[in-house]
Amino acid sequence: MTYYNLKPGDMIGIVGGGQLGKMMAQSAQKMGFKVAILDPDKQCPAQFVAHEFINAAFSDESALNQLGEISKVVTYEFENIDSKQLETLTNKYNIPQGSQTVALLQDRLTEKQTLQSANVNIVPFLELKHRQDLEEVIETIGFPFIIKTRFGGYDGKGQSVIKSHDDLNEAIDMVENTTCVVEKYLNLNKEVSITATRDIYGKTVYFPLQENEHRNQILYKTVVPARLNLEEQAINEVEKIISKIHFVGTFTVEFFVTEDEGLYVNEIAPRPHNSGHYSIEACEYSQFDTHIMAVAGWHLPEQINLLKPAIMMNLLGQDMEHLQNDFSDHPDWHVHIYGKTENKVNRKMGHITKLSSDIDKDEAIFNQIFEGRK
Repeated sequence: MTYYNLKPGDMIGIVGGGQLGKMMAQSAQKMGFKVAILDPDKQCPAQFVAHEFINAAFSDESALNQLGEISKVVTYEFENIDSKQLETLTNKYNIPQGSQTVALLQDRLTEKQTLQSANVNIVPFLELKHRQDLEEVIETIGFPFIIKTRFGGYDGKGQSVIKSHDDLNEAIDMVENTTCVVEKYLNLNKEVSITATRDIYGKTVYFPLQENEHRNQILYKTVVPARLNLEEQAINEVEKIISKIHFVGTFTVEFFVTEDEGLYVNEIAPRPHNSGHYSIEACEYSQFDTHIMAVAGWHLPEQINLLKPAIMMNLLGQDMEHLQNDFSDHPDWHVHIYGKTENKVNRKMGHITKLSSDIDKDEAIFNQIFEGRK
């Protein structure tokens, strides 16, 4: 594959026009690049900040080729693009991220098998093909366990916790529709993630370890730096992953932390991630800046420095209903509204980042504000 060192004025094509595509586009334009967006939604957030907009399905081969023809480099904001089509495009156009990583990470089973081969610490798992296999699951893994579909699913979709025999019908329904993966359920102390960017020259830079809290399987808030001394261990695990999986651009590895501070790789996102949004204000370079630099063939900075501790709060549909009149009263909040036209409960509509001199105090204030408005 031939990579290009892009110059200001060159076009970057982005498959996907959601909030990640929008923030990628804003970073790209800051560096002088033009941006083309492909998305099936005529009102997608990113198309309002793009030079070119191709309104077409992600599976539209003609539209994808059009994007490739007008772009010096093509990137993507999400991993649910068809991997076969992406492979075809990668053979024709400059797509530094390639297609193999997407194909691998779309399948939870092959993802876990690859991590296992890299000697990464992961939660014990089993493949579940037939309802009869549940007997082995109960005997080997035991209750409670988590069942996940092999393909698809995000923000908690496509998975369920099975606590006892009383819940087995739910697992049976899932496995009769598709092949699944079963994981041991862990008693967690924390969830953390680490965002990294790798350039075409093989250099990787790391953002600070991020401490995450989820509500209803959706990211609620991120605190940086994480209040756990696990950053070096997390980076070591990511280095093992890099040895097995091709990455160019920004990606995030999510971890479970058990009560005894055991660190387990949970999932990998091969693009900028919700838990890295704080970096726009809190770091010298945001995760979107370094992503664009990497796919454009630019060299990455020597390291990423955290300018100040930060809290990032997601704004869901219900938060927007209750909080939007309060934004003007908080100049210390960095408010990002994505521009989605339809406000839905649990839909990510924006985020707030606050740079903090007292994380615990500001976290308590945010929790009171958000929970008091629901």
